[in-house]
Amino acid sequence: MARITRAALIQASNPAPPEASISETKKMMIDKHIELIEQAANQGAQVTCLQEIFYGPYFCAEQDTRWYEIAEQIPDGPTIKLMQELAKQHKMILVVPIYEVDMTGVYYNTAAVIDEHGEYLGKYRKHHIPHCNPGFWEKFYFKPGNLGFPVFETSAGKIGVYICYDRHFPEGARELGLNGAEIVFNPSATVAGLSEYLWKLEQPAHAVANQFYVGAINRVGTEAPWNIGEFYGQSYFCNPRGQIMVEGSRDQDEVIIADLDLDMIEEVRNTWQFFRDRRPESYTKITKP
Repeated sequence: MARITRAALIQASNPAPPEASISETKKMMIDKHIELIEQAANQGAQVTCLQEIFYGPYFCAEQDTRWYEIAEQIPDGPTIKLMQELAKQHKMILVVPIYEVDMTGVYYNTAAVIDEHGEYLGKYRKHHIPHCNPGFWEKFYFKPGNLGFPVFETSAGKIGVYICYDRHFPEGARELGLNGAEIVFNPSATVAGLSEYLWKLEQPAHAVANQFYVGAINRVGTEAPWNIGEFYGQSYFCNPRGQIMVEGSRDQDEVIIADLDLDMIEEVRNTWQFFRDRRPESYTKITKP
């Protein structure tokens, strides 16, 4: 019997007006995602991934310590506890990216993974942290991830996570492949410009090089008062051959659904044999600083 996983991606705009408080914005985003998660469940999704720091705006467009207020502990914070309840209610695995506080003054860009019974399986912390103009001041907010590239065993397959800017680095994608990932989710917040060309280039390339599925998520809309550009959506799934299977719109809140045939991974790996033919002993500079 074929191993088919029905997977979902959620892309969404920020409904909060610029004058809303941080707590008001957070509540509005969470309330919106509760409805979208229910939509994914009603369409039979076994696993759903949300966008990068799903419960707020992309606040890295400015450097302001007030945004530390939005950070929570994982798994003991209220948002992850709520998502555990929703996962159990809908019998659905959830990948939940939030702003994590580890201790006072130490913050990470993190995604928690929760199984369909509401059990917390673990987390991935974003490794590669950009700091560039205009409006991507992430080193002000995030410490680089220190938990490696975990792969989580679930009833929907072996799941890995790579977050936004990570996608520009093939090394971590290869680590996820070597660790056994079958589905890699990349929750993102990226605006139109140079990255839009790369959006449908790099991640299908990771899928091909490592023969796994990729679910790429991007938020939609513009966010005042920063207006650093248009978050252009176009969330998609691609298969281990690098073919885009289904793609979301550019400007609409949306649940993107795809049926992933996990048996294709073995078929493609047996054809290409990239893992067999790699030569790690010859790559002398990859791990040098």
